[in-house]
Amino acid sequence: MGEDGVEKKRKQGGFRTMPFILACDICDRFATTGFNANMITYLTRQIHMPMVQASNTITNFSGTSSLTPIIGGIMADSFAGRFWGITVGSILYLFGMITLTVSAVVPSLHPPPCAAHQQCRQASNGQLFILYISLLFTAIGSGGIRSCVVPFGADQFEFNGTQTTAKKGWNFFNLYFFANGLTSLLALTLMVYIQDNVGWGLGFGIPAVVMGLSVVVFVVGYPLYINVLPGGSPLTRLCQVVVAAFKKRSAVPPDDASLLYQDKDLDADLSLTGRLLHTDELKFFDRAAIVTEGDMLAPGKPNLWRLSTVHRVEELKSLMRLLPIWAMGIILTTSSSHNGTFAIQQARIMDRRLTKHFQFPAASISIFTVTVMLLGLIIYDRLFVPLVRRFTKHPSGINYFMRMGIGLTINMLGNVSAALVERKRKDAMNLHGDTISVFWLVPQFAIHGLSEAFYSVGHMEFCYDQAPESMRSSATALFWLSISLGNYLGTALVTIVHNSTKKRVDWLQDDLNKAKLDSYYWLVVTLQIFNLGIYVLCAKYYTMKPLEATGDVDAPKITDTQGVKEEVELGATKKNNSV
Repeated sequence: MGEDGVEKKRKQGGFRTMPFILACDICDRFATTGFNANMITYLTRQIHMPMVQASNTITNFSGTSSLTPIIGGIMADSFAGRFWGITVGSILYLFGMITLTVSAVVPSLHPPPCAAHQQCRQASNGQLFILYISLLFTAIGSGGIRSCVVPFGADQFEFNGTQTTAKKGWNFFNLYFFANGLTSLLALTLMVYIQDNVGWGLGFGIPAVVMGLSVVVFVVGYPLYINVLPGGSPLTRLCQVVVAAFKKRSAVPPDDASLLYQDKDLDADLSLTGRLLHTDELKFFDRAAIVTEGDMLAPGKPNLWRLSTVHRVEELKSLMRLLPIWAMGIILTTSSSHNGTFAIQQARIMDRRLTKHFQFPAASISIFTVTVMLLGLIIYDRLFVPLVRRFTKHPSGINYFMRMGIGLTINMLGNVSAALVERKRKDAMNLHGDTISVFWLVPQFAIHGLSEAFYSVGHMEFCYDQAPESMRSSATALFWLSISLGNYLGTALVTIVHNSTKKRVDWLQDDLNKAKLDSYYWLVVTLQIFNLGIYVLCAKYYTMKPLEATGDVDAPKITDTQGVKEEVELGATKKNNSV
């Protein structure tokens, strides 16, 4: 690389890019939180949906918004690149927000207000179509933003698995969640107040304007970014390994793994920080790297549908190993999905008076989740990590497996609190005709915030770190996919519980004083206990991906992807054996 190239590289990347990159994601979170936090109110009070339908609409929208990142991630890794993934996603998101704002402002696009002593008119099919289209575009836009922001931000630090970059990486993931937390806090206070007291047009319009500005800011920062070129379709490579292994299903893998096919030049664009080394698990797929007659199209050019390198085989193995740990986030999301629906409805019928003339907005109860998450991140960074690091010698204090496990446990306690408080609220109302303070809901929201500080950051870092280098957009999208599936599972759980109990005492009927919402919370706690037990087993037997990194010295190195580097001479089974 020439002097000009080196100088240009020095001017790119690092924390100087964070204001531009995070601005886009912050506006996404501001917009999403701004109308998601109060969406249950909008759908029930303005669109006049029944509570269960409104709840399912929200969880379905949240699920779709978290499903599209897997598609956006694959496209970014295959051909588009992360910069264009974020840019196009932001524009689509903005279009959806503008459409939603227009539907809230134009009278013909939403039902009229309820007349006194008359049944409210529900939205027409055309009005619902406009609502769903606007939500769909914001969900599609999220696919580009959420799948690419984290890996694109991490690209600016060029992580290579050493202690120094591992510490930078950990700081970046905490910065990402901290910035999003502050944004959510602003949305939960300012935007909810505007929506409740000024109007929905302005309440949706302000986030739309902010989103438009963020697109401009992000594009302006282009000269500062390190842009990692896409490495080709990860799905194609994974399919090639599966097909090649199946074609050779009768072949016997050699005892000496060094005899399996490797090609450093072929994998160069997929392994800039080092190739993945062979592991002894999932040996069926090793057959894809067995060299047989007819595997070569020409000297040094394999038919990739018949022969894969060890690195490509290990890419598939890495993804398959992380799936059980990743899946634990599905139940976590399911167990928290009611915080934006049923808990808000609870808050509306509780005592929200702060002064004679001011009531605490029901949707703003979520600020306690965000506030505790922010405080948790600060305390974790400044107190917990330095203290624990003295004993563990780990750059992040504890590894992400422990961090996620702590988060899962804390989250379960939040739903225990929810069940107990709902029982207390019902007893006060049904036995004494009294309403208890809305701030009885604070513990459950605060506990969920503390859980976020542990689990979400650890889960995101795990997906990024344990994914193959060339698939990080796709793997980071797995974080959002777990949220998506968790929301869909939440919809299914609510529907099943509602249909199963409505013939006797409907647990989830509109009148919460007659419902059995506390029983629903205990059901969720039961699912979480089962989920935590499975997680402990999966984490105990998890195998970290082994990475061969080439440093400045001649001898290759094996890099522990959790940040602790051990330099060793590679033996016969770990050597570079290009064919």
